[in-house]
This record gives sequence, C-alpha cells and structure tokens, in this order.
Amino acid sequence: MHSWPAPSVPAVAGTPVPLTLFDTADQQAKEVDTTATTSGGEIGMYVCGITPYDSTHLGHAATYLTFDLVHRQLNANGHSVHYVQNITDVDDPLFERAERDGVDWRELGQSQTDLFRTDMEILSVIPPRDYIGAMESVDEVIAMVQTLLDNGSAYELVDDSGDHPVTDIYAPITATEQFGYESNLDRATMEEYFAERGGDPERTGKRDPLDALLWRGHREGEPSWEARFGAGRPGWHIECSAIATNRLGTQFAIQGGGSDLAFPHHEFSAAHAEAAYDVPRMAGHYVHAGMIALDGVKMSKSLGNLVFVHKLREEGHDASAIRLAVFGGHYRDDRDFSYAVLDQAEQRLANWREALANEVSEDEAVGTVDKLRAALADDLNTPEALRIVDAAHGDHNGIVAAALDGLLGVRV
Repeated sequence: MHSWPAPSVPAVAGTPVPLTLFDTADQQAKEVDTTATTSGGEIGMYVCGITPYDSTHLGHAATYLTFDLVHRQLNANGHSVHYVQNITDVDDPLFERAERDGVDWRELGQSQTDLFRTDMEILSVIPPRDYIGAMESVDEVIAMVQTLLDNGSAYELVDDSGDHPVTDIYAPITATEQFGYESNLDRATMEEYFAERGGDPERTGKRDPLDALLWRGHREGEPSWEARFGAGRPGWHIECSAIATNRLGTQFAIQGGGSDLAFPHHEFSAAHAEAAYDVPRMAGHYVHAGMIALDGVKMSKSLGNLVFVHKLREEGHDASAIRLAVFGGHYRDDRDFSYAVLDQAEQRLANWREALANEVSEDEAVGTVDKLRAALADDLNTPEALRIVDAAHGDHNGIVAAALDGLLGVRV
C-alpha cells in the first residue's frame, strides 16, 4: 500500500541532544538506544495505524503527530529512521460499520485510508517507509502463527456451535515468562481492558480468559485466506507483530501508539514476537500518547463530538496552528482540545511570525535552537519548547524558522 507524499524537512542548526523518551515498560524516561539498529543500520520505529472505518479525528492525529516529533528529533540528530506503520483493513469494527452503512467493507476501508493519507499530508507528517495493510501481510501472519504452533506457543480451539466445526488458534499468556512487563497492569485491570478492547474473555475452552486470538477460523460471510492449519483470517495483535518484525528485525527501538493500545494490543504483539523468536524484549521503548477530548469530553462518534483534520482545514485553519494546538500539552497527558485552544495556537503562530521577522545575531538565533533541541529531547517537552520560542526576540537568516519546521513541523 502506498504512503503519502513526504514533506520537505530542512536541516536544523545547533548541537544535537540525545533523545529521551518515557518507556511504559520500565516506567521511566530513558535515552533511545541509537546503537541497536536494524540490519540497514537505522533506528526502527513501528507505530500502530488506523482501522479504517471512520475519518481521522484529532485524537488519532495527535498520536501520529507525537511520533512525527520523535522521527524529526532523531533525523535532526543525524540518525536515519526506518518507520513502519500498518492499516488494519481486515477487522470486525470495519465489517460492522460497513454492514450498518450498507457498503462494501473493502470500499469503506479504502475511502477512509485515503482520507487518513490526506490528513497526514496536510499536517506535514513524515510518512512511514513501509505502509502495510493487514491484507498485504496475511502470508507473514500465517508463517508466524505456524512458528508459534510449532514451538508450542499457540494452541487450537474448536468452535462447534455452528453447522460446521471451526478451528481458531490462540496464544496463551504463558508463552513467555515476561508477559505483563510492557503494560505493568495488575490482573484485574488486564481483564477489564481485555473485555473492553477487542478481547473475548468469555470464549469457552480457552486455557486462560486473557489468551489472545491469533487466527480466526473461517465463518460464513467473512473474508478468509488458506493456511496449513485451516482457512481464516489474522487476529489483531499478530498482524502488527508480523509486520514489524519482518521489516525491522526481531528487536527494534520503538513501538508506539495511543495509550489505549498498551494493553492488550502492545502487550500481545510484543509477546507474540518474543515467543516466536525467543527474544527477551521486542522493543527498546514502548511509547504511548495520551487521549484528546473535545471541551472536556472524550471524542466519540456516538456523541457526535469528533473534530476532523480535513474539516479544520476546510474552515481555513492553518495546519501549523493545528500542530501547535496539539503541542500545547505534553504528549503523554490526556488533554483537551477546543476551538479556543486552536484560536490561542493561531495567535501564537501569528506572534512567532511577527517576532521572527526581527533580525538578531547568529549566536542568539542558534542559542534559541539549542534550547529548543534540549526541550524536545527531554521526552518531547513541547510546552517548554513553545515557551522558548515565545521568548525569542528574532531570527538570523532563517535559522530559527528552519528549526521550527525541522523539529516541530511548524512553518512560520
């Protein structure tokens, strides 16, 4: 699947500062290990993509803007990043929405993926090198499921409730000794989230209610692919595990997504890789972005309070101001969006443009950039970064402007 066009990203002056990010697994901020690179000598970053059953709202966009910042900091420090993202274009929410709306699920998925690409291009998000749909990766999933079956890290479970028995394949939570390390949740919270976030704890016959579906045997009316262990389709977590490890290696630097993915999705996608390849830890960092609410209420289609990026642009709002509105809060915090927040961001952008039209010395301009680099290297401290630019007196030959574009994706 093709990605979206890459924005022009200028070089950044000043002195590189190693990037520190909060790691959910270790529950602390730590430096990204830039020595643990892919086979191509690059820093591997995998960010979970959309399930394309609805337009990209600002909550989605905020997550991808977070990892765009990560990408930009690493690039500005002289590192090449191999960025991979998936699209879950085969999944129950997509089928359910398509059936509700009376449309073909493939057409719905394609239309929403196209909108997502447009929104990312509008926001000047650096695209993934590999943008992979679930349907594209089915052969990779089949191979990984077979590996897990062969080494005893998966089991078959027959569903004979219908006219014909169907065999599903599950991954037991005992497949790795370290299960639970990524999310650091207690059992009760795991059970709560598993039930809320796509799990099937009530499935009869599972060894443990938390065991995750690797392969769903073919049911009538559902898409399926042939496999040695029976026709069916991939589970959610195994999709990301296969896509990531086949492109970045069995261990890579960063796995990222929204905070709602820490469990069960990231826990299991890591566990599948660790069980398949006998590695202690799939990613060096597990990084999670907070949720965005509208006027204090979580964005939800059922509530009708979604804010769409392309709609904001149609209303005439500057893409750089949208980025600034998101960056006004720290990426790990659950935070609020409103048109008042966007108005403040647009005023801030106007102030920057006016202030940076003033000429200052080269040393002063580079000093501003060095402070900006240091703030962003400190776990993407965007509130502090914005305050630094607020205090800038001017620019010198576009040094600060280039840094704002290169590091923040904001054009003045």
